[in-house]
Amino acid sequence: MRKLSSFAAPGAFVGIFSLDRLTKTLAIERLKPVSEIPLLPFFHLTYVENTGAAFGMGRSRNGFFIVLTAALLTGVFYLRRKWGSGSPWARWGLLAVAAGAAGNLYDRIVYGHVIDFLDFRVWPVFNVADSSITVGAACLAWGLSRTPTNP
Repeated sequence: MRKLSSFAAPGAFVGIFSLDRLTKTLAIERLKPVSEIPLLPFFHLTYVENTGAAFGMGRSRNGFFIVLTAALLTGVFYLRRKWGSGSPWARWGLLAVAAGAAGNLYDRIVYGHVIDFLDFRVWPVFNVADSSITVGAACLAWGLSRTPTNP
């Protein structure tokens, strides 16, 4: 089972990163020209170029967020090695956080901002990478809370 996991992890990382890239490419090509597409009363596709972090904090500090994300990714890959034999929730959570962070880092380096487009109207507009980071962080927290600590 361990060997399957070692092959599945890179595939999952590439899959999440690729889904993020595909959806952002479609947003740039098809959504940017029209700005917004209402799909349901509570859900729209809305094109946003975010130069900040979550909830628009730190606007126009792209360089800072590039450095911060690179440091985060370095830490995640270090922790993945350290927690390699720990909880699967923690391992897969780290992978999801890393894939999402890499997706947004790509945007920051290539475009100078992050592409957001999922708009539930009661929450800031977000993307697949943001979702991956959020779900991954929840999985990571769950996995760490379930892992026995050494005294």
